[in-house]
Amino acid sequence: MMISGNWATLLLPIDTDESIDFVRLEAELEALTAAGMDGVYSNGSAGEFHCQTEAEYDSVQMLLAETCEEAGTPFIIGACHTDPLVSAGRVARAAALRPSAIQVILPDWVTVTDAEAVDFMAMMRENAGGIPLVLYNPPHAKRVLSPRALRQLLDTAPDVVGVKLGDGDAAWYDEARQWLSGVALFVPGHHLATGVREGVAAGAFSNVACLSPIGAQKWTDSMTEDLEGALELESRIQRFMDDYIVPFKLKHGYCNAALDKLLAAVGGWAPVGTRLRRPYRWIDQEMVPRIRQAARDLVPELV
Repeated sequence: MMISGNWATLLLPIDTDESIDFVRLEAELEALTAAGMDGVYSNGSAGEFHCQTEAEYDSVQMLLAETCEEAGTPFIIGACHTDPLVSAGRVARAAALRPSAIQVILPDWVTVTDAEAVDFMAMMRENAGGIPLVLYNPPHAKRVLSPRALRQLLDTAPDVVGVKLGDGDAAWYDEARQWLSGVALFVPGHHLATGVREGVAAGAFSNVACLSPIGAQKWTDSMTEDLEGALELESRIQRFMDDYIVPFKLKHGYCNAALDKLLAAVGGWAPVGTRLRRPYRWIDQEMVPRIRQAARDLVPELV
């Protein structure tokens, strides 16, 4: 099975008492499925997989599966966790919901060796019951695999049909073309047109979809007919991110989930809110109007 395209992340609406607001979560899912996305995925970094109990995890995935199945929208369940045993349990329970794939990360407290990474992926495959896997290997992982190292791991894990990863410069793309043919690569959302131009990207688990699910889908679809136009829009998306979003991380230390929730608040397409679960800091809602105006000026196609 091959997966591709523009996948929107499911963000967790958090109430002031630290609980997950499932009413708002359902409204968010309905907005995502109505937007005509290629798919929706849960429990990546932006989904705050590291801040959920197992009971909450199960409730989130059940709602995702039920809503997407009713709408006919493909969905991927994230079974990520820093503890490999917890991750294995999440994989087994996710498999029962029959998603298009299950996303996992390598154990991220103690760095794994090559042999340990192979064994971990074998554990995940044993629990997935034949459901394909997506490996999430972000730039902030305890161990970031080069394209060649990824190839060596993937050769031992035929059930892995996709890899979500950070891209790089021209040399990185050359290496990716050399070593990673035959597997769907998902680059950062705001680099997707470049990844398509380079003949490497199958799609994105997209931060651009956090800003605008409908806009991100239209932009993705445009890449087949007007790649130059898509690249021009990408340059403006990156300028918007660099000038108005990334500084919250580089200068003020906010995490990626805080940035993605800010993008959703700026887009205003669902009642997610900017709040994270403590102790993680979130960006004040008062910042939204100024950034929304900047988005309207720079990327009116998306806002």
